[in-house]
Amino acid sequence: MTSFTHTDRPALEGLSARTTLPALSLIAVKLAWAYVLWSQRYESRKHLARLDDHMLRDIGLTPREADTEARKPFWRP
Repeated sequence: MTSFTHTDRPALEGLSARTTLPALSLIAVKLAWAYVLWSQRYESRKHLARLDDHMLRDIGLTPREADTEARKPFWRP
């Protein structure tokens, strides 16, 4: 699966701003974007839940903060 970063978002938004798409195509692009974003959140939170206390300290999170983030549903930022 392709991984997009937050820096890719302006590029994709710029592309859609310069390109006129039929309504159905625009809906398909937005659904695809939502799928990619939600998949990234799901995978990131799944990996976060697996980190031990030492690794969490390395990234500056407490176990409680990590647990709170890992339990969020994929559709919530």
